Amino acid sequence: MNWIILIIAGLFEVGFTTCLGKAKSTTGTTAILWMFGFFISLSVSMYLLYKATQSLPMGTAYAVWTGIGAVGTVIIGIIFFKEPADFWRLFFIVTLIASIAGLKLVSSH
Repeated sequence: MNWIILIIAGLFEVGFTTCLGKAKSTTGTTAILWMFGFFISLSVSMYLLYKATQSLPMGTAYAVWTGIGAVGTVIIGIIFFKEPADFWRLFFIVTLIASIAGLKLVSSH
C-alpha cells in the first residue's frame, strides 16, 4: 500500500511542477490560481511522501518520489510545453525509469 501512496505522491510532484510552469507563463488572477494549485499539490505530495516513509526506507522512497517527479515533469514538458524530445533526452528518461523500477525490485519492503 505504501508503494501506491509513494507513486501518488510522485504524481502530485508532477502536478506542482506543472502548476509552477503554468504560473510562470501567466499573469494576474490566472497566475495566482496556478500558484494555489502549486501549494496544494506540494502539500499533498509532501504529506504522502511522509506517509510512505513510515514503512519504506527513506533513501529509496525519496529516490523513487524524485524519479517519478522528474520523469513525469519531463514528459509533461514535452507534451504540453513543447520542450525538445531528442534521442539522448529520451534515452536518459528510460534509464531513469529503469533505475526507479530497480529500486522497487531490490527493496525489501
